[in-house]
Amino acid sequence: MDNNTATIDPTTIYALDAGQGRHLHALDNLATLKTAAEANASMAVVEFSAPQDFGPPLHLHNDEDEFLFVIDGSLEVQVGDEHRIVEAGAFVWLPSGVPHTFQVVSESCRMLSVTADASGDASFDAMFADLGQDTDDIRIPDPMPIDPAHVAQVCARHGVEILGPPPGPRS
Repeated sequence: MDNNTATIDPTTIYALDAGQGRHLHALDNLATLKTAAEANASMAVVEFSAPQDFGPPLHLHNDEDEFLFVIDGSLEVQVGDEHRIVEAGAFVWLPSGVPHTFQVVSESCRMLSVTADASGDASFDAMFADLGQDTDDIRIPDPMPIDPAHVAQVCARHGVEILGPPPGPRS
């Protein structure tokens, strides 16, 4: 396991090879932290691998803008009242203060999430560290019990408001 949380020196190249980062099993996902806000970065970068039908609860970020870049697979994304299916190569902006969610509609999906806070205090990566468990097993985990009250509590500590349940299964 490679816990890349040391301070990042902006005068040198910070680069991770494929598969590198801090790996977590969190909310039925494999989350790999690529940069961490506490590592002197103004943004957090997390690569997710998620199974079909996974979707976070409807939520909004109070302070952070987020964007998703779909690497493999497809998602149905909801931003505000608008829904759209996006596929590999798609970029989706999820602005702070706007309710959003998504659901994996392919067999699985790999995506890169980048969050940034204008104050330089991004904490999306820390939220997933609080929700997950470190692992050396770099595959999508088997389904695990999820306590919605605990998820809401952790999210609230990191400036994310839960507004509704996750999307229901599509099948």
